[in-house]
Amino acid sequence: MVGDIFQSAGEAVLYGVVGFAVMAVAFCALDLVTPGHLAKVVWKDRNKGAAVVLGGEMLGVGWVIAQAVRASESEDGLGYGLLSTGLYGLAGVLVMTLAFAVVGAITPGPMGAMVLEDQDDRPHPAAWVQGAVYVGTALMVGAALS
Repeated sequence: MVGDIFQSAGEAVLYGVVGFAVMAVAFCALDLVTPGHLAKVVWKDRNKGAAVVLGGEMLGVGWVIAQAVRASESEDGLGYGLLSTGLYGLAGVLVMTLAFAVVGAITPGPMGAMVLEDQDDRPHPAAWVQGAVYVGTALMVGAALS
């Protein structure tokens, strides 16, 4: 009985590590499509628009990972479950990054720069839209996994 608890806790940690790795990839993808170094822009420069977009992305990735864990092929073993979770998560990151690019292509101005334009200590409205695009896209990807 106690052994089952420790085994389940260990598996939860492993799924968490996979989820964190996917979040790191998502962070790097967003860093590539926005000007400046994202960590500096958010934590040092305190850019609210970048924080809104990053927050939306991280919520979205978290949702996709949660659905990927639920849909994982864990009945085929822990390794296969972890692999399927990672791949499903990366697919979500790919779709969310493509959504960022599409929204950027159909809106005026460069989206990556626009979301970083704080005015009067408020994020640009495009930051809120882009954050919502990430969450909405993640909900769609998550639904496809369940």
